[in-house]
Amino acid sequence: MKGTVNFKKLSSPCVLLWTLFVISSACDPGSSLPKGDPDNGGLFLPDGFEALVVVDSIGRARHLTVNDNGDIYVKLRVPNEQGQGIVALRDTDANGKADVIETFGDYPDTGNYGTGMEIYNGYLYFSTAGEVYRTRLDPEKLVPTGEVELIMKDDYKNAEHGYEHIAKPIAFDGEGNMYVPFGSPGDVCQEFNRRPGAPGMEPCPQLEWHGGIWRFDANKPNQTQQDGYRYATGIRSVVAMDWNKEENSLYVVQHGRDNLHRTWPEMYSRWESALLPSEEFFKVEDGTDGGWPYYYYDHMREKKLLNPEYGGDKEKDTGAENVEWPLVGFPGHFAPNDLYFYRGDQFPERYKNGAFVAFHGSTIRGPYPQGGYFVGFVPFEDGKPSGPWEVFADGFAQLDTIVNTGDAAARPMGISMGPDGSLYVTESVQGKVWRIVYSGDKSEFGDAALAKLEERKKTRTNIKDPDEELDNLEKGLLETGAQTYNIYCATCHQANGKGDGTRFPPLSETDWVTGNRGDNKRKLIELLLNGLEGQIEVNGVAYNGIMPAHSFLSDAEVAGVLTYIRKSFGNNASSISATEVAQVRRELK
Repeated sequence: MKGTVNFKKLSSPCVLLWTLFVISSACDPGSSLPKGDPDNGGLFLPDGFEALVVVDSIGRARHLTVNDNGDIYVKLRVPNEQGQGIVALRDTDANGKADVIETFGDYPDTGNYGTGMEIYNGYLYFSTAGEVYRTRLDPEKLVPTGEVELIMKDDYKNAEHGYEHIAKPIAFDGEGNMYVPFGSPGDVCQEFNRRPGAPGMEPCPQLEWHGGIWRFDANKPNQTQQDGYRYATGIRSVVAMDWNKEENSLYVVQHGRDNLHRTWPEMYSRWESALLPSEEFFKVEDGTDGGWPYYYYDHMREKKLLNPEYGGDKEKDTGAENVEWPLVGFPGHFAPNDLYFYRGDQFPERYKNGAFVAFHGSTIRGPYPQGGYFVGFVPFEDGKPSGPWEVFADGFAQLDTIVNTGDAAARPMGISMGPDGSLYVTESVQGKVWRIVYSGDKSEFGDAALAKLEERKKTRTNIKDPDEELDNLEKGLLETGAQTYNIYCATCHQANGKGDGTRFPPLSETDWVTGNRGDNKRKLIELLLNGLEGQIEVNGVAYNGIMPAHSFLSDAEVAGVLTYIRKSFGNNASSISATEVAQVRRELK
């Protein structure tokens, strides 16, 4: 790991100098801000902002928190090989880069959605998929050495219905309470989860223990869900959550339900399914009912509508006036995974008390470009949005068009603020942490500084609403793929993809073609690039022939022809992108 230093071996004068630096920085936030990287760490930001990479490749990072002395704590999605799931970072030479990197954590970890990371009353609180822990911080040490206490354990009520949305973000009020969401066990409380056309259960039994937010005593150990108080209900899945200290209230951004077209193809087009339902931004108070599973929000029409499982027809809104409507409806499947209300003084005034949202990015928007993969901002005034949502930081994916989730170089995940008002952002692919600072003249900051980000909101395929025809990626891929197939493949596998029955195997309904796991797609790409020789078995029939290497095809042509065969001849598998082909080609070399 680059730049790793054992802090325990640092001399006392170094510790003293570092402490004095932190104190002086906190007193005068603008006096010693580090310079941004020449390329801003790959990010696009409003004018006057800079970004630098604090650390890279620490593992699949989830949420983070920053201590008053500037130390950073990052929760990993899964523990490392030594069973440690928290990374501690310290910058001792004030250049903005972490030069002390320590991984620690000795606690049982259930599942692979560890996410919560908050500092509260001198304790570092963190969560796994099934537990919330805390350990006391020592101001003189980077890594806590005290006991790890179990504060709350999920006892998996309603587990017979499955358990899909298991992340445990955490938030705290000023009165000793901790708030934890318990996500829905399934998509929309159907009798048969995710089965096309299956009706919803009414009343939904899952709401007794899931689909809501529970309040706990932040200081009481060994609690289970039944020790908590159901604070809010009708909220499907929450990963983005923050306590707004200015308003003294809880706010969340909900993940909306999944693919409407797959479940109700006769009612919702693939384009509608790519944009709906909205990701809903709620202010959550005691007794709030967000409406799940009975309702969803359509941000394009600004309406709360009945889900089709409960008799909805894209028009019915019976009873919608009795449930909470969102403050903002973001486009569907952006995947809001963190929420942070900015309280610092370093940024221009328009950001004060406003909400930053990390959109982790969609997985199910095909055949349209995947959406999200940026950090948004919602200006606030008097506890409510004071304008439309904005793009604050983009460029994480390092791609113009994201065909498949795996193409993205980075996916923003967690947000926190340092003692000098800098904003920190994690990403979950390799584990990079950015620090965003403002170095401009705050008095001159205005709409002009936001212009290039506003333009990205209108034009970037990961942010804008896709055009139903022009942005259909499969249309171009399939046209290119069909041409390539007819030239190079149809002679053997035949125009109908059924093969010749003796020497050349069929391409229809076989795992050789349709496997959607990453390793299956890789094997298919390798097969086309390298060719194949020797006996194989396809759909129970043995074939022994030679398929020549097609490495002379471009990445786009390989992606096109493989997408074509995966979506033709009775197949219905996901697309393969030129980015995936390029990666396999590089690795083969």
